[in-house]
Amino acid sequence: MDMYQPRLMSIIVDSGLKQDTIDLIVKIGLLMLALVAVGGISGVLSGVFANKCAFSYGNDLRKDVFNHIESLSFEQVDDFSTGSLVTRVTNDITQVSNVVAMSIRMIIRTLMQFVMGSIFLLAIDMRFGYILLITLPVLLAIIIIFIIRVSPYFKKMQERVDDVNAVVQENITGARVVKAYTAEYKENKRFGKANDNLYEVNWTVIKRLSLVSPILSVVLIAGMIAIIYLGGADIASRVIDINGQIFISTGLGVGDIIAAVNYLNVLVNGFVMLALMFQMFVRGKASIDRLNAVLDTNPTVKEGSETYEDETTKGTIEFKNVSFAYPGETDEMILNNINLKINQGDKIGILGATGCGKSTLVNLIARFYDVKEGEVLVDNHNVKDYTFTALRSKVAMCLQKSELYSKTIKENICWGKKDATDEEVIEAAKIAQAHDFISSFPDGYDTKVAEKGASLSGGQKQRISIARAIVKKPEIVVFDDSTSALDLETEAKLYKAIEASLKDMTVITIAQRVASVKNCDKIIVLNEGEIASIGNHSELMQTSPIYQDIYNSQLKRGDEING
Repeated sequence: MDMYQPRLMSIIVDSGLKQDTIDLIVKIGLLMLALVAVGGISGVLSGVFANKCAFSYGNDLRKDVFNHIESLSFEQVDDFSTGSLVTRVTNDITQVSNVVAMSIRMIIRTLMQFVMGSIFLLAIDMRFGYILLITLPVLLAIIIIFIIRVSPYFKKMQERVDDVNAVVQENITGARVVKAYTAEYKENKRFGKANDNLYEVNWTVIKRLSLVSPILSVVLIAGMIAIIYLGGADIASRVIDINGQIFISTGLGVGDIIAAVNYLNVLVNGFVMLALMFQMFVRGKASIDRLNAVLDTNPTVKEGSETYEDETTKGTIEFKNVSFAYPGETDEMILNNINLKINQGDKIGILGATGCGKSTLVNLIARFYDVKEGEVLVDNHNVKDYTFTALRSKVAMCLQKSELYSKTIKENICWGKKDATDEEVIEAAKIAQAHDFISSFPDGYDTKVAEKGASLSGGQKQRISIARAIVKKPEIVVFDDSTSALDLETEAKLYKAIEASLKDMTVITIAQRVASVKNCDKIIVLNEGEIASIGNHSELMQTSPIYQDIYNSQLKRGDEING
C-alpha cells in the first residue's frame, strides 16, 4: 500500500498543469486514503501477530532453557555461575525474542520495499538505475563496516550484564552478612564498578552506531540531487511556450521527480532499517550463542531407565571400592576406596574433620555426582541404573542450609509429597519437633514464610526442612549437619521420635558434635577421604584415636556430650 502512494501523488501533481482536474484529484485522494486505511490495518495486525509469535517463542524457549538448567549437574551449574544463568534466562531470551519479532515483520517489509521501490523507480525512468547501482552498494558497504566494528561489543555487553546480575544476586542473598560487617560502601563500590563497565560497553556501541544515520542521510541527499539533476532537463524541455501557448511534451514531469525522490527515500530508509536489523541480529547472535552454550551442555550425570518398584529389601546402601574426585578439579581423590554396607533400618553416624568427604559420601547416594571408581548400590542395584525419580523417591536429603520457599509452612512441608494430607503434614511436623512452634503462629500451618525463610529462626527452618523430608516417608533419610541449629534436647527428641515412628527407615546423620551421633548403631569416622574406624560409641572410645580426640576436644570446650 505504501508503494502506491508516491505514484498516485505524482499524478495529482502533474494533473495540476491541466484545467478542470478537481474530480481527478478527489478520486485519487480518496483512493490514497483507502490504501492508507488498508495499509494501517495490515500494519497493526502484522505487529500483533509478529509480537504474539515472538512472545510465544520466548515463552517456550525460556521454559526449555530453565528445564535444561534443572537437568544439569551441580558442577555444570557452578561453571556458568548463578548471575550468568539468570541473565541468559531473562535478558538473552528477550534479545532473541526481539530478533524473532523483527525478522517476521521487518525483513519481509524491507525486502518488499527494496524490490518494489526499485521497480517503481525504474518504471519512472530507467536512467535512475545508474543512481541505484552507485547508491545501494555504498549503503551496503557502510552498513557492513559498522556491523563489523560493533559486533564484538555485543558479547561483551551480555557478559557485563552477567557481572551486574551476579553482584545484585550475591548482595540480596547475603544482605545480612553485608550489614553485619558494615560492608555497604564496599559492595556499592563493587556494584558501581560492574555497572560502569556495562555503561562503557553500551556507550561505545552507541557512539559507533550514531554515525550510521548521518552518513546514510548524506548518501540519500546525494541520490536525491542526482535524481533532480537528471530529471531537471526533462522538466525544462517538457513545458514548451510557442506563440504564447503552453505545450506539454512527453517526458518526466514534476510529479515523476517527486515520486522518484520518494522511492529513493523509501529505499534508503529500507537500508537504515536493514542496518538496525543487522544490529539486532548481531546482538541476538551473541545471545543465541550463550543460550546454545547452556542447551548444548549435556548433563554429566545421566538418568538411568529402571524403577525397581517391587523390591523386598528396602533402605540398604552399599559402597563398593568407591573413589571420587570432583569434576574439573585436580586428580586428588576426595574419597578413596570406600567399602561400606548399611542395612535397612540402621541408624548411622558419620563424623570427621572438615573437608574429609562426609557430605561428598552421602551425595553419591542420591547421585548428585557419579563415582569415579567403584559403584554405589541402593537396594542392591547400582544407582546409575535408576531413573532420578525412582532413586530420589527412596532418599530424602536434609541439608545444613535449609532452603525454604515463599509459600505457607504447609506448602513447604508438602514439597516432599505433593498429595500429603493434613494429618500426614502434622505427623511429620511432630516427628521433626516443629508442631509446637508452628501451632503458636496465628495462622498455624498456613503461615506465610518470607523469602528464603527470613521470618523464621535457623532452628525453625531446619525442623521444617526435616518435616519436608519425613513426610515423603523415604526408605533412606540423610541429615547432612541439618540439626546444627537445634539444641541437644530437641535433637534427642527428634531421633527418639524417628526411632519410635519410623523404625524401618535408614537414617544417616552427618554431624560435628559427638552428642549428635553417639547413640547411633554405627559411627563411621572419616579421615582424609578414607574410613578410619567403624563402631558404636563405646567401641570407638576404645579403638579410635581420632574419635577419642574429637570427643575429648568437645568435652574440654564444654560441649554437652551426654545427649
